[in-house]
Amino acid sequence: MCRKAHGAAFGSYANVKDADFVVTEGEGDIAGYKSSPEVTRTFCRRCGSTLQFISTKRPGTFSLAVGTLDDDPGVKPAFNIFVGSKAPWFDITDGLPQHEVRP
Repeated sequence: MCRKAHGAAFGSYANVKDADFVVTEGEGDIAGYKSSPEVTRTFCRRCGSTLQFISTKRPGTFSLAVGTLDDDPGVKPAFNIFVGSKAPWFDITDGLPQHEVRP
């Protein structure tokens, strides 16, 4: 689903605590849909950009699509997840740990 939502080989997300995140403008332009019983994905109503992955299995946090940020988020990738269902045409060559599913 992440590949489809991003239209790319993979989705790049950063985990964020709800308490550390504030929408400063455009909150009315954020829409959401339930992609599964426990997951809500948000997107921009204006441009369609993927914004958040919110899971009831991880209360108090969400995953933010880092490609939507204007500035350096100050973090680097730590590992690759869901490599068991990665795009068959994409080779992971970054040397980071790989996990078939979420660790």
